[in-house]
Amino acid sequence: MASLICGSLAFDTIMSFEGRFAQQILPEQLHILNVSFLVPHLRRDFGGCAGNIAYAMRQLGGTPLPMATVGRDGADYLQRLHGQGISTEFVREVDDTYTAQAMIMTDRDNNQITAFHPGAMMQAHVNRIAARPDIRLGIISPDGRDAMLQHAEQFHAAGIPFVFDPGQGLPMFDGAELAHFVALATWVTVNDYEGQMLCDRMGVTPAELSRRVRALVVTRGAEGCDVWEDGVCTRVPGVQPAQVVDPTGCGDAWRGALLWGLEQGWSMARCAVLGNRLGALKVAASGPQNYTVDRAALLREAA
Repeated sequence: MASLICGSLAFDTIMSFEGRFAQQILPEQLHILNVSFLVPHLRRDFGGCAGNIAYAMRQLGGTPLPMATVGRDGADYLQRLHGQGISTEFVREVDDTYTAQAMIMTDRDNNQITAFHPGAMMQAHVNRIAARPDIRLGIISPDGRDAMLQHAEQFHAAGIPFVFDPGQGLPMFDGAELAHFVALATWVTVNDYEGQMLCDRMGVTPAELSRRVRALVVTRGAEGCDVWEDGVCTRVPGVQPAQVVDPTGCGDAWRGALLWGLEQGWSMARCAVLGNRLGALKVAASGPQNYTVDRAALLREAA
């Protein structure tokens, strides 16, 4: 069984600010904001939601199929995917632009400021989804606006159940568009901030939203996550990481575990346990795709 992962492939430039943003930004001066942060540590990583989710799934032994676009500078990313044993059959190269780029700055409290250049991602809608016997699940993670809208319709038309994971792309859509996504989707995953925005724009409560899909999951970082099914909420506790190094990509690791668990026919609560454990492993490593997994041990812990 394979899972089709719609979303971005991006290069992440990750910078560490050793202070706190709150101490550098004056609330009464926001209308003339002009700040500079000294970032002594900088690195460049492979990232993007589709790439990060695919990496997590592959660590667990799954068969991820990222559907994304890269630019004329994307050869290194394609080579990396091949090296991980991840198929690139649904990755399209766009010659007249750059691969998506994220510039992420993290302070000592793990708050983040991100600037994102979409580049080739804006042409992701040229990729199309069609029914195929080996593709049994899918996910729509943050991507170009047209791609997210069209891929939701295509998943539904192909009869492929999918997770709607709007992430940082959520503000692009109004309440009616979000309600349509939910009507097409089988599951919805959001973090707590996104969950509040989603419910506000749709004019529903989490309980009401959960009755429109098989399950709604609201992740809450170190606190774990809330699994909503048919209006009933179950809190799945978080997992204490060995150390907190870098939160970048933790949510994507969680979603990779979710897809793998769904492939196995697990309950949503058990998927969430696995996701919380994989997220704790990721946060202890720098970058979104630099952690490794003892698969047998991890699965025993999530049993």
